[in-house]
Amino acid sequence: MQSTKPLKRHKFLQPLSHEHHHSLLLCWKIRMGFRKQIELKRIKRYTDWYFQQHISPHFSLEEQHLFPILGMDHPSVKKALAEHRRLKRLFTDEHEFKKNLSRIEEELESHIRFEERVLFQEIQLQISKHQLELPAILHQELPYEENTSDPFWE
Repeated sequence: MQSTKPLKRHKFLQPLSHEHHHSLLLCWKIRMGFRKQIELKRIKRYTDWYFQQHISPHFSLEEQHLFPILGMDHPSVKKALAEHRRLKRLFTDEHEFKKNLSRIEEELESHIRFEERVLFQEIQLQISKHQLELPAILHQELPYEENTSDPFWE
């Protein structure tokens, strides 16, 4: 039986994976907000902040520096770009908060799982060390800053 042992994440991809972890926590926070029947405007206010501070810069970095490594016509890159567009619309739509927050929670988690399990694996398998070193300069991991002004999930 062949082992499907996961690949160790290349040091360039590790900060992006850490950001993915924080975004998975966002999904959990949305679920907790629903479970605790928190006012939707409070959850939306937090997700708006999170989108501006974390998701939007993360998407930009991936689109400008990571996806071109495989090529913008690569099927996995096309899928990731389509998911980015969909998530951006969900985050910025000011109507139907409950429906959009629910979709963000589901689709963001699915998107992160896809990038971690498929896209990042493809990048690691096809890119030489030399090609990955250049973009590493572009993304230094910054400490994660949380917005604790309204921790509705606690």
